[in-house]
Amino acid sequence: MNEKSNPEDFGANSWLVEEMYERFREEPQSLSVAWREFFSDYKPVGSPKPDPTGELIRPDLDSLLGLHDEAANGAGNQATVAPKVATAKKATVKAPVVNAPVVKEPISPEAPPRAPRPVVTHVPVEQAPLEVVEPEPLRGVSAVIATNMESSLGVPTATSVRQVPAKLLEVNRKVINGYRGRNGESKISFTHLIGYAIVRAIVDAVPNMKHVYSVDEQGKPQIKRFSHVNMGLAVDVDKGKGQRSLVVPVLRNADTLDFAGFLLTYEDIIRKVRANKLTTEDFQGANISLTNPGTIGTQQSVPRLMVGQGVIVGVGTIDYPAEFQGSDERALGRFGVSKVVTLTSTYDHRIIQGAESGLFLKYVHELLIGEHGFYADVFSSLGVPYESVKWRDDTNSLDSEDALLEKQMQIATLIRVHRVRGHLIADLDPLHWRAPRMPRELDPATYGLTVWDLDREFLTGGVGGVNRSTLGDLLGVLRDAYCRTIGVEYMHIQNTDEQRWIQEHFEGIKRNEFAIDKARLLERLNAAEAFERFLSTKYVGTKRFGLEGAESAIPILDKILNLAVDENLHGAVIGMAHRGRLNVLANVVGMEYDQIFQEFEGYVDPSSVQGSGDVKYHLGAIGEFVGESGAKMHIELVSNPSHLETVNPVVLGTVRAMQDQIEPPLSYRVLPLLIHGDAAFAGQGVVAECLAMSDTSGYRVGGAIHLIIDNQIGFTTSPEYARSSQYCSDVAKTVQAPIFHVNGDDPEACVRVAQLAFEYRQRFHKDVVIDMICYRRYGHNEGDDPSYTQPLMYKAIAERRSVRKLYVETLVKRGDITVEQAEKSLSDYRNKLQGALEQTRAKTNKKVIAAKPPKPVGVVPHIQTGVRREVLDKVLSQLHTYPQDFMVHPKLLRQLEARDAMIAKHGDIDWATGEALAIGSLVIEGSSVRLAGQDSRRGTFSQRHSTLIDYLNERSWVPLAGIPGATGRFWVYDSLLSEYAALGFEYGYAHSSQQALVIWEAQFGDFVNGAQIIIDQYLVAAEDKWQQANGLVMLLPHGYEGQGPEHSSARIERFLQLCADDNIQVCYPTTSAQYFHLLRRQVKRKNLKPLVIFSPKQPLRMKQSRSPIAEFTTGSFEEVLDDASIVKPDEVTRVVLCTGKVAWDAVVERDKRGARFAIVRIEQLYPFPGEQIKRILARYKNAKELVWLQEEPENMGPRYFVDDRIWPLKEQGYSLRFVTRVESGSPATGSKTIHDQELDDLMRETFAD
Repeated sequence: MNEKSNPEDFGANSWLVEEMYERFREEPQSLSVAWREFFSDYKPVGSPKPDPTGELIRPDLDSLLGLHDEAANGAGNQATVAPKVATAKKATVKAPVVNAPVVKEPISPEAPPRAPRPVVTHVPVEQAPLEVVEPEPLRGVSAVIATNMESSLGVPTATSVRQVPAKLLEVNRKVINGYRGRNGESKISFTHLIGYAIVRAIVDAVPNMKHVYSVDEQGKPQIKRFSHVNMGLAVDVDKGKGQRSLVVPVLRNADTLDFAGFLLTYEDIIRKVRANKLTTEDFQGANISLTNPGTIGTQQSVPRLMVGQGVIVGVGTIDYPAEFQGSDERALGRFGVSKVVTLTSTYDHRIIQGAESGLFLKYVHELLIGEHGFYADVFSSLGVPYESVKWRDDTNSLDSEDALLEKQMQIATLIRVHRVRGHLIADLDPLHWRAPRMPRELDPATYGLTVWDLDREFLTGGVGGVNRSTLGDLLGVLRDAYCRTIGVEYMHIQNTDEQRWIQEHFEGIKRNEFAIDKARLLERLNAAEAFERFLSTKYVGTKRFGLEGAESAIPILDKILNLAVDENLHGAVIGMAHRGRLNVLANVVGMEYDQIFQEFEGYVDPSSVQGSGDVKYHLGAIGEFVGESGAKMHIELVSNPSHLETVNPVVLGTVRAMQDQIEPPLSYRVLPLLIHGDAAFAGQGVVAECLAMSDTSGYRVGGAIHLIIDNQIGFTTSPEYARSSQYCSDVAKTVQAPIFHVNGDDPEACVRVAQLAFEYRQRFHKDVVIDMICYRRYGHNEGDDPSYTQPLMYKAIAERRSVRKLYVETLVKRGDITVEQAEKSLSDYRNKLQGALEQTRAKTNKKVIAAKPPKPVGVVPHIQTGVRREVLDKVLSQLHTYPQDFMVHPKLLRQLEARDAMIAKHGDIDWATGEALAIGSLVIEGSSVRLAGQDSRRGTFSQRHSTLIDYLNERSWVPLAGIPGATGRFWVYDSLLSEYAALGFEYGYAHSSQQALVIWEAQFGDFVNGAQIIIDQYLVAAEDKWQQANGLVMLLPHGYEGQGPEHSSARIERFLQLCADDNIQVCYPTTSAQYFHLLRRQVKRKNLKPLVIFSPKQPLRMKQSRSPIAEFTTGSFEEVLDDASIVKPDEVTRVVLCTGKVAWDAVVERDKRGARFAIVRIEQLYPFPGEQIKRILARYKNAKELVWLQEEPENMGPRYFVDDRIWPLKEQGYSLRFVTRVESGSPATGSKTIHDQELDDLMRETFAD
């Protein structure tokens, strides 16, 4: 006999041992090794011998309940005594005598189904003779039960009874099961909670309840003091054919488990019972037992206590007290009547006293009404991200109408608070590593509402489509709408139509009412995860900035783009940073896998040159998105640098340009999709700038959809250091954009908000934000260890399964798919990737090296940009054409009339008119023109007046936008007070609309450094990095006129320092005709290059800058302008080279002095016109002295740039001298007096002998 396997240890399960022993004798191989070992030396004790027929008598339901005999009132230990089981060869067990109700006919335990009741005839019938029943022996299970019952009679027991209100038990169980159900997990039962409360009560309050009475070998009494609680669980088993059995497996060391562990162990035992896989150890060692006949309606139970246990707890049914069971439930709700559950503690009175049993039940009572943190611990253990419902006394006043009205008012407040703040208790963080909290404003107790109000009806104002509802149902609707895995912020929106739209799409909408293609969703998750796992396996440690932890972003994008295709949108443009970019390229844009793998393999394109290109996670692509319906749509992922969020305005400008080319106008049929990181969205100011421009006329795109991949960290910086707001998305509230927070580990919720975001954008043409809260599985890059700074977070991440695996589990649990189907889909995708990789490696040519870059072309050949006189006249005529009822400002009208008179009398064209002629002629020829900037409609210096405002009603009129017969279009806009986002937008516009003239104008050139990132990362480098041509024009007012250090310099030196490989053009024209030709050349030239123009301020109205109209009809832009006043070049002894306004200062000074000096203007600084300068110098044969004159300090302006380029002239016999202001950290003085003094010094030094 195995000492560890005493048959008496099995207690109530002994019958099962007997049954399995019979199987062991007949067919030992049918049992497990453990059971065979157990039965190898087994000796039946007190059991009848097996029936020779081999039949087993199984107990019916009454027999099973007889195992735990119930007293009539459940208050004592009254037992029916049965005779002992005989051990003779033919054992006979007499039926027990019970006090049973009188019945009209005998009932046999194995009686056949009753025949139909005969028709009553009211005629006396002769009574049937007494039925003689032959007794039959109890065998197997029944015999063991009888033996155990007799043994239990020797245990002196007593029973304590306590009735416990079940209100909080019901409510918290409902909350838990709601959460678990939404996550595809099994429900918990009342027995789970009560059983765990019993364990807690024994451990915390009455540890003696787990001890057991025994006797030593001499029969002397003793006590076994157990260290742990080993709970026997009475499990009813349906064995078919109307037969049932009861087994009591043991849940060991229950006191060492939290509730989640208790639940898992409990359910594991139940699974073993159902699968008939219990082993010998599963039945041993119980020191307490739990039975729950309440599941079949028993109100109160006093079960038998088996030998070897200290206590057995009986659980009755959960129901209203008997006196209320016929009442209307609504009335019960008003009265605050709770359901109750009766608990009994039947204990061994030899070692446990009545006070201890009473204290035990009292403590269980306290736990079940939420004291001692019971439900909080349960919630925390299960990972339920909500606070548990608390027990509070009812405050209902049945006879007070004022109290009812007050509660009704509080209900209205509670509804609004959930709409405003419900997101604060939503289950948004997949890591659950921060403890949930209940904000005071969301706690019904704050408004005098308790758990007792849950069943009372109130007016709801139509929430969820109903006008009256119980508080419980109302809270269910509100929390399903705003507090699950989606949290919505929208009540900051002032438009009530938008608020109502969101309420209609959330309140009362069940999760299963939202149609989701689960197969498509899983396929996209498979693709997202497989791509990252493939790269991490094949290219270990290589930087790729993977999407792991945020894979649900791919289904979100897929859903939005599918909806866009179905809506017949023209296209979509995506902007995003490096995180997940390769995944988007592969699984959204549709870039070929081998093209991506080439980047990892180090493949060098034979056509590439040294110094060109960019890292793989900055690359853009243009593709074709194919929807589920088979429809196709243009899609573009814009290239971007590592400077986070800089791509946002570029995308918006690209989209606006595409929309401006689509009819009808303002149809918004191109969708901007901006993907952000959480730290960048909160931290980068360009985000706020882009939001600020989102609904302005010059920048409106019909709403962008923002997706924040909120991995709750920025490189190594935690959110509390990265922002001052609750969410990273709070900045979007400034433009009243709705914000959908969603748990990234709930892909179905992610797809749902994707659809809602798209529908909102289409309905209201506004920005909308999806804040997908997720995590970053690895460091900032694949070589970084984030546990240095976030050890707890990354411990939680390490224990977290991927969203794909979690979703597969959910689908399998719901029966939507099988595991095999999910794995097959994943394998198919990985096989595709492997095939593409093999193709890539097969064609990689390691010997290819990049060629050296070609030499710069320099100054391009001249393009004839003159315009016929009749075209110019048509434009001039249009400039003073207004609607008949339009009244021009009287002061402005006089200025316009003076301009017309000047042209008519002298034929001179000033700067603003020259610009208008360039724009008007281009529009007539079919080229569109867009001009935007701060105050650009009027012009910073009141020179342009491209938009006229009616003096009486402020109606606007743009003359050049209405030229008769013009095929091009002209747009002019005042921008928001921004340089960064505004310049980025125009860059994107020019990128997408390369046939148009796109101009961005700074208010003053000094302010352009606010857009330095766009200049450095896009304007001057995009062609080199991404082969991206762009023809954007920048107008930067520049000139030293005594206006101080912030209104003088556009920092010419910085632009010249960025010049290389013909990447940009830098020009400083000095006449209106030059400006006219320069603008037209930008449209006519074949190779697009950004154009930086340093535009004038004072010269806008100077006579010297005007040009005769004849210069507009012929010619082209001249990179260098010779001194037209020099009639006798042989007499010139000194040539002054200069650029911009200072040339006119020099001309005035030269003429005043009568000096024989030539003033040569360099109109284009880059590409530098060296050959043109040499040709002009050749005209002045006797001039051997060169002076470079500039108004900027020596360390600024073109001085050092031109030095290297004109220095070679010294070899031809020229002396070279530089005249500048003195070196300075500040561009200019703030004193007009000092400014004038500095200018005098420049002139004196320039013309000194």
